[in-house]
Amino acid sequence: MTDPTHFDPLALESLLALEHRGWDALSSHRGGAFYGALMTPEAVMVLVNGMVLDRETIVAGLDDSPAWDSYTLTDARVVPTGEDSAALVYRASARRAADPAPFEALMASHYRLVDDEVRLTFYQQTTITH
Repeated sequence: MTDPTHFDPLALESLLALEHRGWDALSSHRGGAFYGALMTPEAVMVLVNGMVLDRETIVAGLDDSPAWDSYTLTDARVVPTGEDSAALVYRASARRAADPAPFEALMASHYRLVDDEVRLTFYQQTTITH
């Protein structure tokens, strides 16, 4: 039987809340600072345009990226990858006022507990084609 008072930082609700905080940061020009603190030193982000960004690049430039005006995250699920790690997979749809079409992609964020803190080790976007 599971302990209802036990908080699992790698559970769906926990990781989805963390992902929402990341999107909120991206919507207010705080993405570099947010992900700089969240990412492990060796972590990378693989974007739909083929760019691979390391933590230093994220910290240096993400705050200057155009902010999202709105976003939705759906179809989230957690894939356990070890005793102290898990991947969150979900669908994102986001809009910027300057772009006529929404950005739609499948996302995978891999998290690992480091000194009892949830840290992002890998993130990938995959474009959804219609």
